[in-house]
Amino acid sequence: MSELENGVKSLNLNNDTPAAPRSKYVPPHRAKAAASGGAPPSNDRREAGRNLYSQYSNSFQNNSRGSYGGGYGGGRGGRGGRSWGNDGGYRGGFRDPSQGTFVDGKHVPGPRNERTEVDIFGVADDSRFQSTGINFDNYDEIPVEATGNDVPEPINAFTSPPLEEHLLTNIKLARYTKPTPVQKYSVPIVAAGRDLMACAQTGSGKTGGFLFPVLSQSFFHGPSPTPQPSGPRHMHKKAYPTALVLAPTRELVSQIYDEAKKFAYRSWVRPCVVYGGADIGEQMRNIERGCDLLVAAPGRLVDLIDRGKVSLENIKYLVLDEADRMLDMGFEPQIRAIVQGSGMPDVNERQTLMFSATFPRNIQMLARDFLKDYIFLSVGRVGSTSENITQKVEYVEDGDKISALLDILSAADKGLTLVFVETKRGADYLCDVLQSEDFPATSIHGDRSQRDRERALEMFRDGTTPILVATAVAARGLDIPNVTHVVNYDLPTDIDDYVHRIGRTGRAGNTGIATAFFNRGNKGIVRELIDILKEAHQDVPQFLESTAREASYGRGGGGRGRGGFGGGRSRATQDFRKQGGGFGSNDRFGGSSGGGSSYGGGNSSYGNQGGNNNWW
Repeated sequence: MSELENGVKSLNLNNDTPAAPRSKYVPPHRAKAAASGGAPPSNDRREAGRNLYSQYSNSFQNNSRGSYGGGYGGGRGGRGGRSWGNDGGYRGGFRDPSQGTFVDGKHVPGPRNERTEVDIFGVADDSRFQSTGINFDNYDEIPVEATGNDVPEPINAFTSPPLEEHLLTNIKLARYTKPTPVQKYSVPIVAAGRDLMACAQTGSGKTGGFLFPVLSQSFFHGPSPTPQPSGPRHMHKKAYPTALVLAPTRELVSQIYDEAKKFAYRSWVRPCVVYGGADIGEQMRNIERGCDLLVAAPGRLVDLIDRGKVSLENIKYLVLDEADRMLDMGFEPQIRAIVQGSGMPDVNERQTLMFSATFPRNIQMLARDFLKDYIFLSVGRVGSTSENITQKVEYVEDGDKISALLDILSAADKGLTLVFVETKRGADYLCDVLQSEDFPATSIHGDRSQRDRERALEMFRDGTTPILVATAVAARGLDIPNVTHVVNYDLPTDIDDYVHRIGRTGRAGNTGIATAFFNRGNKGIVRELIDILKEAHQDVPQFLESTAREASYGRGGGGRGRGGFGGGRSRATQDFRKQGGGFGSNDRFGGSSGGGSSYGGGNSSYGNQGGNNNWW
């Protein structure tokens, strides 16, 4: 005991003697606050940034997994009542008392529940539930083109008809005041029983564009009869959803599910969600309690179909969200297995909706197997960027990026900042750097557990950690209303990824800033980046023009249009039935190329599991 006692006595538990001061790098963003001296000259700034870059790079190489710098620091994990990855509003083996019914051909909503309403709709001044921004009215000026046979007239307001009365109640609870352009067209198109391919810029209300009409029609018509199982009862706990929404990532399906809970509140429609990386047993128990609208990632859905837990025999509505990304990520075999090989009604017996920000020619050609006599909807500068986003491109060498990012973060106003990097290890590394400099940051990428990812998103959403360092997993689809700044710390190699990344800000009429760090390592996208800036009426820095000229000289000038078929990006947002010849001998559209109706103009009034983990 004496040895132990002596050891304890030797400890300075009372901290009587102050510890020696630890030398610490003072980044440029803090230099201006020093008692003497102004901001360091540019050469010192670069050298300091490189030193910090080298310091953390070396330490990071010694830790293959990286660290999270103390995790989340005891922050709160999720607002009250919300249950990520589970059927939050319908938990337990009992029927949700607020759920409605469909009796004698009529939709009978359930009773209201104030606590549930606060949980899923929030309160009026809560920015986490923000629906529209200060520039929302400018959406009336966005040109819209709808092509196809007998295109229905767009709606101008949320009214009944064509929307069902109870859905209007939920839309009002969500504080949606007027439909976005894509919603103005999608609602009457689906109500008319037509298939739809919708191409709309990020943040334009695509989720409501398919949920509103699908739920409205479901409320009107009620559920389909469930096939009577044969054999032991316990062997046939199978879900027969009426509507299926497929999306490429765990984060996106979770977000769509959250929106579905809002607009299905008190209705007969019970939404469920399934995706990889979460407990499949819990997901099976949830869908066994009843599932009318299923939001799913392709890999997990194929698994549940194989296990006999989900049947697609009753599907009336099929939605493919971010369809181009699902195919780009290699999910075509799973999608074809789901749509064509799992007992789903064929293309003539269901309605199919495809939504995305871009639909290049190869994606449209694949759509011939999924849609019939569809209407192609192109909204605004689709496949480009919103003018609500102020885009800035700075020339920053790799060794200077940390210093430049610290300067940006120190000068930022209140709001959420999303920082994109290209690799998972890079996300952990940069998150560690920011935390060491006392910036509240967290990271999200595919090597983090599903629980950690969901908690990181929730803490970012509610502002506990207002800086999120992310790989491409968060680039598509996530709708976090008060993201005020997106930083492309590492520019992607695909310009579409750039478009979708910066589309996380400036959503639904809100304004935002997008900053990109560019150097000659990014010259592969310089021409298309210049086009994006010009289309959105943004300033084009001289160094971009110079780099573009250098790239042209290096490749003998010219260069083909994006996608290998000429014509550049703009054609990836056009209906290729108008380009002549349709889709060849198997064309299901009966030679409709070149025909159809056109609306709009200057002032239209209207987690998957499986696949490549690197995409998460």
